[in-house]
Amino acid sequence: MTESSRQTAFSALMRVEKDGSYSNITLDTVLSKSNLSQRDKNFVSGIFYGVIEKRLFLDYNISVYSDRPLNELDREIAVILRMGLYQIFFMDSVPNCAAVNESVKLCHENRLANASGFVNGVLRAASEGEAKLPNPKKGKSKFYSVMYSCPETIVGMWRHSYGDEMAKEMLMSLEGRPPINARVNILKTSAESLKKSLEESGISAEYSDCTENCLKLANTGAIENLVQYRKGLFHIQDTASQLCCKMLEAQENQVVLDVCSAPGGKSFTLAEMMNNKGKIISCDLYQSRVGLIESGAKRLGINIISTVTGDSSEMEFPMADRVLCDVPCSGLGIIRRKPELRYKEDLGLDELPDVQYEILCNSAKFVKAGGILVYSTCTLNPWENNENARKFLEEHEDFEAYALKIPENIKRGIEENENELTLFPHINDTDGFFISAFRKK
Repeated sequence: MTESSRQTAFSALMRVEKDGSYSNITLDTVLSKSNLSQRDKNFVSGIFYGVIEKRLFLDYNISVYSDRPLNELDREIAVILRMGLYQIFFMDSVPNCAAVNESVKLCHENRLANASGFVNGVLRAASEGEAKLPNPKKGKSKFYSVMYSCPETIVGMWRHSYGDEMAKEMLMSLEGRPPINARVNILKTSAESLKKSLEESGISAEYSDCTENCLKLANTGAIENLVQYRKGLFHIQDTASQLCCKMLEAQENQVVLDVCSAPGGKSFTLAEMMNNKGKIISCDLYQSRVGLIESGAKRLGINIISTVTGDSSEMEFPMADRVLCDVPCSGLGIIRRKPELRYKEDLGLDELPDVQYEILCNSAKFVKAGGILVYSTCTLNPWENNENARKFLEEHEDFEAYALKIPENIKRGIEENENELTLFPHINDTDGFFISAFRKK
């Protein structure tokens, strides 16, 4: 690999480290501005996501092989050490000597020459030793935290909520890249036609086992550059979100309210399910994000979506036949897509359930008699999910539980009420997701 590929990976990792920017957006931006070959871009992606996904494991090993505490190291030095250790422990194609020498070069290239001896010493010691883990007998949560690079707060919560075996499977599912799923725009094409067209463009496309009009894609390159995408023949959406839309059972000529809509994927899928007949009101708190809904709808040829901006916990809306309340959440179900989320200092686990419940209660005011209300999140946390759903039923006598029509291929991971479904990545290869449904009496 070229030296510039490691420098590119370093630059991208420092952006995430300093700005807290989303990994996928950061990497796409950095790679689009580079002149690297596809082989080198793949190398950059491997190191970039690997370092983020394995950060706690790498930091633990830095603490083992370094005579300096991790919190006393400059961020740049910590990132270079993580990159070097990741190559040593996880990249068989990179000789250990190359991982060490190239890390030392990174120090010189980034005005960190005074730390080059320290970096060289830590990495040489690690390359001559082996990867270290805490003793599981001294604390299983600590062991899992380092082993799977997930903070102990999340590990402990998952162990408490779902049990040790399920928590371990959930932690294992955090590794690797998630599937890319396309929602077929049936207003313009069919699943069969789109599959054939994509395959003729050299893209792998398979039918989803989870729901209809969904294709699992591979070897796509930059999605926005595909002619099929520019023509509005599909949009990218995980199968969990597509299933969520299906559970709303939206029909032609109905009024549908999507209270936390941006960037609009669920509104688009609902419009397609309604054959672009009826009305969808899509709301978001920020005007800039509402613009994403409008531009996406235009690309897809959807004209039944109208957008509004405001706080869904207190806004007034027209009465609707169907209301989708997909609330802001801690995002623990999409760590595979945004691995940096797990390291946020405050995931809002204490405050979010109350905020979500306010949005749910306000949204419920606008459901017509006999109408359906769906509450959903993209997280795996019972307090944001099942607890809010059950609290809602206890405090709203004008609503009843509405049994979800779950496809045969979708497997439950835990015991839940008939109007609730938690989707786990390791069971259905979807995002981690929660769906619950209620009917207005």
